[in-house]
Amino acid sequence: MEIDRDVSSFLNQQAQSASSADVRAGLLAFNDLYEKKLWHQLTLALAKFQDLPGAGQFLIPLCEHFISDWEKHINKLSLIQFAARASKELKDPKASLEFLAAYAEKLKDNDQAKDAFVLATMEAAHYKLITDNLDGCRAAIDQCEKILEQLTATDPTINASFYRVSAHYYKVTAAYPQYYHSALLYLSSVSLDDLSVQEKVERAHDLALSAIFGAGLYNFGELLMHPILDSLKGTTFEWLRNLLFCYNTGDIDGFNRITSSAEFLKQTLLSNSLAFLRQKLCLMTLVEMVFRKSKEERSRLTFQQISTETRVTMDEVEHLVMRALSLGLLKGKIDEIDRVVEVSWVQPRVLDMNQIKTIKARIEEWAAKVSDRVVSLENEDGVVEVFAN
Repeated sequence: MEIDRDVSSFLNQQAQSASSADVRAGLLAFNDLYEKKLWHQLTLALAKFQDLPGAGQFLIPLCEHFISDWEKHINKLSLIQFAARASKELKDPKASLEFLAAYAEKLKDNDQAKDAFVLATMEAAHYKLITDNLDGCRAAIDQCEKILEQLTATDPTINASFYRVSAHYYKVTAAYPQYYHSALLYLSSVSLDDLSVQEKVERAHDLALSAIFGAGLYNFGELLMHPILDSLKGTTFEWLRNLLFCYNTGDIDGFNRITSSAEFLKQTLLSNSLAFLRQKLCLMTLVEMVFRKSKEERSRLTFQQISTETRVTMDEVEHLVMRALSLGLLKGKIDEIDRVVEVSWVQPRVLDMNQIKTIKARIEEWAAKVSDRVVSLENEDGVVEVFAN
């Protein structure tokens, strides 16, 4: 076959410099597949090769002196996956950015490779973030989000890349709600088994903080049920996991114990925001209180009941309820004269097992009332004739 470079010589030279037998064998196998034009098999061999111990130093040379010869034959998504892995071998983040940006540039007008373009762009955006180009990273996120909305299906690696880089951007910019949602979507795109212990602990820690500080985040059920949170067990941040459960159940005593502990007080960001944290706890406690009440009980909640549950003064109850109403956590009205609150709706929640048991008990109570009513009707005179007609 006609080739532009002496591929065989290049691969032999690379193989001779390899200290690992597996790496050496992999490099030599490329030559045979290349000569036979077995592009699919060669693509699979490359994907397997990149994960071999000791293969890292050969990835960039393979991209520049081998894959470039048959690039038009390789699956574009596989190409970018290999290039993204190779970019990690470059010591300078700016060099990694230029390396991946070149691939993105090649694919930007290829309508058949939009998914690969998104992957290349987001992996390049990762290095933009590292080099403090926040505007460039945000532009990449916005561009790729629009493309992803148009794609009917995407490979999990693309979603993982998009949400991983997005979450990192929102962490750097302290956009807590956006980080919370992006990080959870990232975790839904990967297997926890593929994450290191350190990465799992760091992700759980950052998710916990974003849940606590996130404006508009008043239901942590999805995070509390996610196994990532168990990564904090047995670590110096286990108290942070426990704090989330205090918020979810309205455990004010537990909150007070944790926020007065030495571990908590060491965290300047948290200790300096104690007033905000307590206000959020009171709101979530109010929501949890309403959730536990029956429909009849919700129609007449006294200020005294709310004060007792949330530990706010009677003078602060009205402001607390108005805050919950303005945030869309509750719907209802306040009777200032009788000092009662009528709640007609509570924000839907992701429930934990204890909250599901509350729902179960309420359904059983309702079923018992229906049964009693049926028996009562059956005992009334003329009921048979009424049903018969």
